[in-house]
Amino acid sequence: MLKRFSVTNFKGFKDRIELDLSFHKNYEFNNFAIKNDIIKDCIIYGPNGCGKSNIGFALFDIVNHLTQKMKYPQAYDHAIYVGNPNGLMKFEYCFDLDEKELLYKYAKNSKNELIEESLSYNGKEVFSRAPEFFSINKEEYAISTDVEESFRSSNVSVIGFLLASFPVPQDHYLIKLKRFVDSMLWFRCLEDRGFIGLKTQPQILDEFIIENNLVEDFEKFLFEVSSQKFSFVTPQKGDKFLQCTIEGKTTLFRNIISTGTSSLELLYYWMKNLNQVSLLFIDEFDAFYHFKLSSEVCKRLFSLDCQVILTSHNTYLMSNDLLRPDCNLIIDGKTIRPLCNCTDKELRWAHNIEKLFRGGAFDQ
Repeated sequence: MLKRFSVTNFKGFKDRIELDLSFHKNYEFNNFAIKNDIIKDCIIYGPNGCGKSNIGFALFDIVNHLTQKMKYPQAYDHAIYVGNPNGLMKFEYCFDLDEKELLYKYAKNSKNELIEESLSYNGKEVFSRAPEFFSINKEEYAISTDVEESFRSSNVSVIGFLLASFPVPQDHYLIKLKRFVDSMLWFRCLEDRGFIGLKTQPQILDEFIIENNLVEDFEKFLFEVSSQKFSFVTPQKGDKFLQCTIEGKTTLFRNIISTGTSSLELLYYWMKNLNQVSLLFIDEFDAFYHFKLSSEVCKRLFSLDCQVILTSHNTYLMSNDLLRPDCNLIIDGKTIRPLCNCTDKELRWAHNIEKLFRGGAFDQ
């Protein structure tokens, strides 16, 4: 699981900003949101322009950096903070890998070139590199002097090199790290269907549903989460698009649905692909949802085994019926804090969190 993440000099973040998922309180409700003493499910709130989307892009830079999975390059154009273009974008990840801590740090310049990189596992440094400097634990990785020297000026990731050059067992920390990062997924429920991670190419949603014999299941899903009733036509061999009937007339599903229903189809598609996901980040997940629908979708997402991070403007979700005050996070462009740390009031299950929020109780 991801314990902590921080980024510096990236997009709107001039100074270091940290997402700390290791902090939580001893609330006695909605304990599903905490796993292995780490926040498993959370929602990040904040006004427009405060960094909700950018913290997701920053977090998923590691997918661009270490994998060959799907990328979203337009999000990383001009990624460096405009006020410090000659500085470095710095990324820090702390993972819990079977109760042992792995700390991975790296820094890039404005050209997205790797300049610094270091890795520690279980409190011991594995390697560290910077311009004209390189060190590695040679008891574990016996590399030649020539290779060591090349890393003093190379932009190649040391992790990629080690994975390619040293056979290690499946329970090795490098394999666990690679497996976790390969399984991360970012997407947003907007008309832009871009995503980062998990897969190597996009897929037509209707075609996926048809090919996997999920038409009836999808029809049931739409009714359960949104009370919408569609009568889908049984697909024929070669069909790539869903069809439904309205008063005896057949039409393409995509021609009649609302933006919100289109977002639900996207969500359904990804939920059918989440069995191998390690960390899920959905940006503006409920942008086109009715507020009650948002709550139902959250319940389904929080029932998954993976870590789930959502961003939203919908304060209706600030409810102790859904989450806990330590799993509702506020971002203001400089910090990310749980609601329980934004007030001196001792928050209890019976408190109306949304009412307190709208009343300014968390404006410290």
